[in-house]
This record gives sequence, structure tokens and C-alpha cells, in this order.
Amino acid sequence: MTALVQRRPKAQKSVMDMLSSLPGLIAAQDWPRAEALLRRAARKKGAPAEVFYNLAKVLEARGAAEQMGSWLRRAVAARPDYGLAWFELGRWALTADDADLAYDAFRAALRLLPGDLDARVNLGRLALRRGAWDAAARAWDGVAGPEADIARFRIAAETGQNTPEDLSRLLRDPATRGLALQAMTRTARGCVPLTLPPVDQRR
Repeated sequence: MTALVQRRPKAQKSVMDMLSSLPGLIAAQDWPRAEALLRRAARKKGAPAEVFYNLAKVLEARGAAEQMGSWLRRAVAARPDYGLAWFELGRWALTADDADLAYDAFRAALRLLPGDLDARVNLGRLALRRGAWDAAARAWDGVAGPEADIARFRIAAETGQNTPEDLSRLLRDPATRGLALQAMTRTARGCVPLTLPPVDQRR
């Protein structure tokens, strides 16, 4: 949850007063009363984006995550620079199998929160699925770990920049061998090698 920010004091005074008990309800995990309170606040004219965001998060805590989407859309419509709301909208879109919305939402989240590793990884995964190699390369740039190594190999293979040594190195590493085999079959274009290098047991 995020703290409510009073951006337009005169327009939001009644909303902010109404929500004075919200932190206590959230701390007590009293989700039914928190939801009722936030729904009343959301009906107020000039309700800030944080109301919609917090309502979405409370719905998730209540086990009603399928209802989050409309509230997160309202949050980013009310405040387009709300990086956390864009991230949550992307996360919700993944569960709703809306890859296009997820891609756009994570791209907005990363633009607003460039240090958010989760937004970067999610955008990178979606860019790979779309075959958006330039966007994928930007997203995975600077990310460490086996998944990132495989992503960079796949991008290089798809754009004709990889070498056999790159694949051999990934196949020898126990941490990346399984993922490398998957990436190899996706990018081999019918030319899968009959023999594979052995795993380097020293790793």
C-alpha cells in the first residue's frame, strides 16, 4: 500500500479526512472495512489516484484480484506518472492474459521507476515473446543471473550477433544448461547439433 498524497488540498480535504482511519485498518488487516472505506472515498469528486490504487491492493488482499484492473486503470488515468500503479496494472494484466496491456504497463513503470528490477525483468520477458529484440536488449541490460544470460544469448542469436562459443559456454554451465537448450531449439532454425558439450562440474 502507498500513503495517500494530498496533491490538491482544497479538492481532497474531505477525502483525506474520510481516510484518516485507513492506516489502522490496513495494519489490522481488516480488509472488509478498508474496502468499504475506500469505495466510499472513490465515489468522491476529485478522489486522488492513491485511493484507486489502495482499493485495488485491498481487493487483492481480500482474494478478489480479478477486480483490480478497473481500479488500477483509474489510478493511472488520474495520475499518469504513478509508477507503482503502472507496475501493478502490468502484474494484473499478466494474470488476465492481456500481454499487450502488460507490455505497455511495464514499459510505463520502467520509464517512471528505472531502478525497478521486477519491472525490467517483466518487460524483458514480454519483449522476448513479442520478438521486440531492441526493447528486450534494453530491458535486460545490466540484469544479472542465468535468465538474463539466456535472454541476451537469444537476442544475439535472433539478430545474428551470437557465436558458437556463446552457446557452448551456456551449455557447459549447470545453472544455464537447461535454459540454453530451450533457447537453442527456438533459435536454431532446424539446425540442432547432434552432440552437446559436457557440463563443467567445477562450477
